[in-house]
Amino acid sequence: MRRAWLIFVGGLLLALAAYAGFYYAGTARCTGMMRSATPELAWLKAEYHLSDAEFERICRLHEAYLAGCAERCRLIDERNAHLRHLLAATNTITPEIEQTLAQAAALRAECQKQMLQQFFEVSRTMPPGQGKRYLDWVQEQTVLSDSHSQMHH
Repeated sequence: MRRAWLIFVGGLLLALAAYAGFYYAGTARCTGMMRSATPELAWLKAEYHLSDAEFERICRLHEAYLAGCAERCRLIDERNAHLRHLLAATNTITPEIEQTLAQAAALRAECQKQMLQQFFEVSRTMPPGQGKRYLDWVQEQTVLSDSHSQMHH
C-alpha cells in the first residue's frame, strides 16, 4: 500500500512539474512582451520582425500620436455629451442638433484621418514587405472593417 502511495504522489509531482514547464514555455513570449517598456507595441516587433532601431522609431511615432489622439477623443466625448443633452430636451431634430451631429462627424473624420496618417508613417518605418502587410492588417481592423454594416436597421 505504501508503494502505491509513493507511485501516486510521484506521478502527481511529475504531472505538476510537467504542467508548470508547459505553462512557462507557452506563456514566456507574452510575459516577455509585458515586461517591455512599451508592452502595447511589443507585439509589433515580434509580428513584423522589426530591428531595435525600427521598433524605437515606431515607439517615438506612437508617443507623438498619443497626445493628439487623447485631445481628439476628448473633443469627441465633449460633442457627444452635448448631443445627449440636446436630445434629452426634445423629440425632434433641431438646427442645433444638426450642427452638433455635423461637428461630431467632422471630429470623427479628423480622428480617422490622423489614425490613417499614423498607420502610413509606421508602415514606412518597417521593411517594405512588412509595412505592406501591416497596412493591410490595420486597415481591415479599422477603417475597412465591416462592423458598421452589422447595424440593424
